[in-house]
Amino acid sequence: MRNCGDQPSTCLLLYQPPLGEVARQRLAILRESEDGFRIAEEDLRLRGAGEVLGTRQSGLPVLRLADLARHEELVAAAHDDARLVLQRDPGLWTPRGTALRLLLYLFGRDEAVQYLRAG
Repeated sequence: MRNCGDQPSTCLLLYQPPLGEVARQRLAILRESEDGFRIAEEDLRLRGAGEVLGTRQSGLPVLRLADLARHEELVAAAHDDARLVLQRDPGLWTPRGTALRLLLYLFGRDEAVQYLRAG
């Protein structure tokens, strides 16, 4: 297989009018940038992340306490804390784990507990 990463390339996008506002914004970012990470980040902002524990593959998750865009640092800290809790108490059997199970239940996310055993 030949490596073509250093060769110029072309991207041809076809569309059928009329374009909605989101489609216009997607095309704009593709025209403005060749940075795949920036394009993906903008696409995520435009369409939303969907649900981790649900079936929606796009759209903003229904968060009762945080806005992903405005609270990015808080979400990252919560993610790190959750990872640490699961490393120390994978089954959530300690007093803190039991409290977390209750919170998951209260927020209607208790189905997440079934994923704990799966890793």
